[in-house]
Formats: sequence, C-alpha cells, structure tokens
Amino acid sequence: MKKIDKSQLKLMSIICLAAMLFGTDFAFAQDSQKNEIPVPKIDGDWWTIATNPDIGEYNSPHQQPVDFGIWQAADGTWQLWSCIRNSRFPGTNYTTRFLYGWEGNSLTSVNWEPKGIKWVAEPLLGETPGGMQAPYVFRENNIYNLFYGDWKRICLATSTDGKNFTRVLGGNGQPNLFSEEHKNVAHSTFNSSHARDPMVLKIGNTYYCYYTSHMESVNDGWAYCRTSLNLKDWSESVVVSHTPPFKGNSPSSSDECPFVVYLQEYGVYYLFVTQIYGKDSQTTVYASTNPMYFGIDDDHNIICTLPVAAPEILKYQGQWYIASTTPDLQKISLAKLKWETK
Repeated sequence: MKKIDKSQLKLMSIICLAAMLFGTDFAFAQDSQKNEIPVPKIDGDWWTIATNPDIGEYNSPHQQPVDFGIWQAADGTWQLWSCIRNSRFPGTNYTTRFLYGWEGNSLTSVNWEPKGIKWVAEPLLGETPGGMQAPYVFRENNIYNLFYGDWKRICLATSTDGKNFTRVLGGNGQPNLFSEEHKNVAHSTFNSSHARDPMVLKIGNTYYCYYTSHMESVNDGWAYCRTSLNLKDWSESVVVSHTPPFKGNSPSSSDECPFVVYLQEYGVYYLFVTQIYGKDSQTTVYASTNPMYFGIDDDHNIICTLPVAAPEILKYQGQWYIASTTPDLQKISLAKLKWETK
C-alpha cells in the first residue's frame, strides 16, 4: 500500500469536511441537460485592450502581463491592473512582480492608455518585495475594495474613486486578511503559504472569497473559499475544486485564478479555473448549485473548457464580456460572452 504522508492526510480531511458540510452535488451534472442550463461561449472576435508595457529600467525580454482585474472607476473610465512577471523590478530571487495599470473610455475601446506602475509591495507592512499578484476589485456602497496577493497572503485596500487605493490595516498593523498555511510543510518564506488570485462574490449578506494555493512538497494545488460578514474576519478555508490532471498540466497550477459567476435565473454558480497559460491556454468551467463545492478529483460538474487563461467575467448594460491573457502572453484581450443551452 502506498504510504500517505501527513500533508496528504490533512488535505484528505479538508476534502472530506467539505463534502460533509456542503454536499457533493454530483447529481447536478447528470440533471444539467434535462434542465438545459446554459454554457458559456465566446461570442465573436477578440479585441486588444492592453499590451506588454514599457517599464523603462525594469524592462526585460521575458516580462509578461498575466493575472489582472478590470473595473469601472467613479468617473466612468475602465481600469485594468495586471501583474507583470519576469521583469527586472527589484524584489527577491523569486519575486519581481508589481501591478501595472491601463485606462479605457469604454469596454469596447482598443489599446487602452498605459498609466504606469500602480501598486508595489510594502515590505514594512509584511509584504514580500516584488510579490504583488492578481488584483480583484468590486464596488459596494461607493467604496472600491481591492483584493490582491502579496505572494504569501490575501490582502485588502480601499478607494473612493476606484483609482487611488489605501491599504486597510488590521490589528497587526498589516493589510493581510488571511494566508493558507500548510503546517506540515517545513517553514520557508516561499513554501509555507501561496494564497493568491482572490475573487470575491457577495451572496446575501455573506462575502465569499475564492482563491488558489499550492503545496510545493506534494506539487499540487487547489481552489479554496473562505467566507466573511464584514470583509475583516474570515472563516477557515474549504477546498471547492481540484481539477483532474491532464497532459501538459502541472498539478500545482490545476486550479489557478478562480472566478465565480452566478446566473440567478437558473440558480447556478459557474467556477472558471485555469490550468495552462500560453499557446495551449485552458480554463475549465464547473457548474454547481452549491457555491462551496464544484468538483474534487472528478468531472461530474465540468460543463466545458475554454481556450483562455486567467479570465475575468463582466456584465455591463446587459452584455456579458470575458477578458483573457493572449496565447503569446504579451497582451490582454476582451470578447463578448454568451450563454447557450445545449
């Protein structure tokens, strides 16, 4: 019998806890055709909204704009902030990342105006130098909430105009909300926690923060969720998806950039998780009636895959849109999205 280490036992217990507390929803996919739930489809051509920026002294032939967030600021302009990786930006041997911004007059505008470096790590506040990752912004009660990863933790900042943000500091004087500590992994700055790619959905009076994390010791990753009533105090984590491995996929990045969409008229939640960036970009889409469970090592709730990476889904004036990095990892593009029943 294959020996299971403590890390794997902990993960198995988390998976079992999720199943017991939230149900498995395995029958959902079997009923989906009967219920004719819609499937997301890219609708028409893509248009480029951002290209690999000129960052002066930090330019590198290997730099790439990757995970990003898109939102409309208070003045009506559209903001795009992307994590730039593999640059010469000062950080550590592992991290040279920051957030760069563009501004567009409309979602359908092409080649949005570059606005420069927008967000960098604050080491004095406990953030990893060069560790900025995957921003996500949503507006509520005229306050813009910016969730981002600092390489180890999920952090929060706020703004009143959607352009200029200030970190929200907790009782420890730092902006972190939580991390995904793996206690059975030997402690290290770079392998004890890799919480990143936050996305927040409000359901009723509860905030659901979806994110990803991986463990280097077992070379595997999962999508997680935590809940909160106030954006400050967060529940323990629950695994919501673990996409089965496939050719060309590293298990540690099997559930990157989780993004959840709710179609109220169908009572269905859709989880988009990315497995591969670049020319073979792939994002798997799950459908579930349970926002805390989509699929763990099974494909019952998988309804399609899309040739995109790190997608952001938006609905504006009745029209759905999808944004993605491009296959050459040099641009970010937008396209219309539609929902079709089979």
